[in-house]
Amino acid sequence: MNKFKQLWSRLRSSFWFTPSLIVLLSAAFAVAMIEADSAGSDQWLAKWPRLFGAGAEGARGMMSTIAGSMMTVVGVTFSMILVVLALASSQYTSRILRNFMRSRVTQVVLGIFAGIFTYCLIILRTIRGGDESAFVPNLAVFFGFVLALGGVGALMFFIHHIASSIQASSIISSVAEETIAVIDRLFPEKLGQEPGEDDDDQTLNPISGRNWRAVPAPQSGYVQSVNNAALLRLAQDRKTIVLMEHGIGDFVVRNTPLASLALEDPPDQETIAFLQDTFSISSYRTVEQDAAFGIRQIVDVALKALSPGVNDTTTAVMCVDYLTAIMAQLAPRQIPSAHRYEEGKLRVIAKGPSFESLLAESFNQIRSSAIGNVAIILQMLGALQTIASMTDSPSRRRALREQLQWIAELAERTLVSPFDRARVEGQLELVRKALEDEREFLT
Repeated sequence: MNKFKQLWSRLRSSFWFTPSLIVLLSAAFAVAMIEADSAGSDQWLAKWPRLFGAGAEGARGMMSTIAGSMMTVVGVTFSMILVVLALASSQYTSRILRNFMRSRVTQVVLGIFAGIFTYCLIILRTIRGGDESAFVPNLAVFFGFVLALGGVGALMFFIHHIASSIQASSIISSVAEETIAVIDRLFPEKLGQEPGEDDDDQTLNPISGRNWRAVPAPQSGYVQSVNNAALLRLAQDRKTIVLMEHGIGDFVVRNTPLASLALEDPPDQETIAFLQDTFSISSYRTVEQDAAFGIRQIVDVALKALSPGVNDTTTAVMCVDYLTAIMAQLAPRQIPSAHRYEEGKLRVIAKGPSFESLLAESFNQIRSSAIGNVAIILQMLGALQTIASMTDSPSRRRALREQLQWIAELAERTLVSPFDRARVEGQLELVRKALEDEREFLT
């Protein structure tokens, strides 16, 4: 199942899969139109000679012109896409290129142009002149003309789409929406009563004396996804415990431990192969099960904006705003425990994200790059206040207070202007009050 999902993800992000499907549909449509003409549609088409009365030479000329024009448009479209990809990579980050490649609009528009070209070629092949074997598929030629007009409309829409999608607000918003959707899917439950601080120690005590057998990674790359149900089933069938050595988004090196099994004897090849198949490893990260990667993309855009060569504070502020939206969505959600049980017995020790790790991923590097930037400092303080209003969890509020302390230290160390210091100090007091008042969330 993981391999199927990985294959489907690759197909979705390719420039050839969706256009190829549209080309096949166009070819089938062309054949259907030719068959409709062959079935005797000339009798009722003759009623509109100005629309359907083109001769063989006229029909052939029209189809040739449309086909040539569509190939020219395809070339221009590919050139536009390459320019956009190069611009986005240099101005924002190369990690957002897959978002452009996954764009349904881009794939469908390319498919439309290639499909019209294919349609015209097939129709051209059937047009014949002469008195004995003359055949002009007038209905198919007319639909070729209609498709050409549709192609012009698609080109105009694509130009508008490209102009809109290259804007920083569109890029960041798209990544944030995808990340929030992943959070909703991975962590659907609201946060309940947190487990006690000693729960993990009590769970780990019976594991410390076990004999762990490492299962090596079959290749080097990033862990894209894990089939948790298959891992649990493996542990239950083998009456053992599976310890994940790497979580989703981690880079694993070939022949280093991917996971470990609590077994007295080394695992057999069938067990090793089954466990390796539960992990999808590739040369890049994806956001499907990796919310941290969505955060990573927005952070990279913010770091590029804060770099001395770009110095685009507005874009960085926008990144902090959307990171706030992501963390506010996560703050009241229950993140599953790393310990997975089956019939009361511990079976899997997973390695996954936590609120604290995702919060650090969101703000640590931006804070380090915001030296002396009062706009970013104030925006991060506002972010902490917003996130704090979404949770009453003591551990999560503690993580927010740590972030607040580090931002206060940064402001004290790097802000020179007394006016800026006063503004930041006033915001600091508001956030401290919000974090100390646990009743704010409940009301």
